Amino acid sequence: MLSWRPRRPYALAVGLMSGTSLDGVDAAVVRFEGEGLGTTAELLHFHTQPYDEPLREALRRLCEPGAADVQDLCGMNAWLGGRFAEAARAAVSEAGLAMADIDFVSSHGQTVWHMPEPPANSPFLAPSTLQLGDLSVLAARTGVPAVGDFRPADMAHGGQGAPLVPYGDLVLLRHPDRGRLLQNIGGIGNCTVLPAGAGPDDVAGFDTGPGNMVIDRVVQRLTDGRLAYDADGALAAQGTAHEGLLAELLAHPYFVQPPPKSTGRELFGSDYAAELLARAESLGLSTADAVATATALTARSIADALRRFVLPHLRIDEVIVSGGGARNRTLMRMLAERLPEQRVADSGEFGLPGDAKEAVLFALLGYHFLLGIPNSLPSVTGASRAAVMGKLALP
Repeated sequence: MLSWRPRRPYALAVGLMSGTSLDGVDAAVVRFEGEGLGTTAELLHFHTQPYDEPLREALRRLCEPGAADVQDLCGMNAWLGGRFAEAARAAVSEAGLAMADIDFVSSHGQTVWHMPEPPANSPFLAPSTLQLGDLSVLAARTGVPAVGDFRPADMAHGGQGAPLVPYGDLVLLRHPDRGRLLQNIGGIGNCTVLPAGAGPDDVAGFDTGPGNMVIDRVVQRLTDGRLAYDADGALAAQGTAHEGLLAELLAHPYFVQPPPKSTGRELFGSDYAAELLARAESLGLSTADAVATATALTARSIADALRRFVLPHLRIDEVIVSGGGARNRTLMRMLAERLPEQRVADSGEFGLPGDAKEAVLFALLGYHFLLGIPNSLPSVTGASRAAVMGKLALP
């Protein structure tokens, strides 16, 4: 067991997040005080280092079976460790600090494959997950301890290894009187359910399905790569979702599968987007209508998940949205229209800006790992016990 304690009454950390949208590395400089559920976090600075299109395409290939070989995986693992270190150093410098001021960096890594339920056609496949961004490279190039690779510890105890954000939501956003659903919309949508006055055993959470991933891919294909995403939801706002196609998309079995559950590009990646595009073309949909349909898919799958799995059991007063999807005005409008009895708000109103929230929460996971505090929620992941998730690399 680690015996680490911060050298001051507080700890300074950099949390790093690179999600399934493959849009870049987010780095949050965070100050922590306290321990366990008494931890407080103050965001000091946030920095984003975007990926260019060649890097996005290289990462997409790594996420698709048969599209990359072991050499590509091996090399990208070390290369991304260096890229993450650049983002951490940039964030610290912009915050007016030096790396010598930082106690540790904590990285989610770049998920290229997540397999909580392996196919039954091979005797050599076990529940597993793979995030790239070598921790030894990250520690060496920042000069501070690096924590990461959180998911495997939960999966070793029979959990899904995802979502991990609910632990941080519990620590930083629980409310004594109001039921809250924290909805992150990154590449994949994931939610945390916090009943009023929630404790660790009361928290639920699961992946709701596609977030920005399908919308982004549809936009990229229909604009021949001129646009990487639908900024502010402007394209979707010009179109109308096709109800028939939307019903087909929402018939996917994942949406009715009960929690605990998690997903990723394995279900809602390029192939899924290609099927949507093929059906949109056969129906004669315009670019705007196709994007509006993809956007409505995200909004309705989130709202349907709330009604199907959450509201029958407890009251939810607020839906607090974070991630890149919170900047999509059309998506936020669609979501609010589907949830008229709940207040739909941006997480920035609660002290955690939507773009920075996940990076802050992964810094928190690293902080509690170093303190030796279990930082997983079996009620969310389905694991047999809570684990101290993470691995440590020293500089």
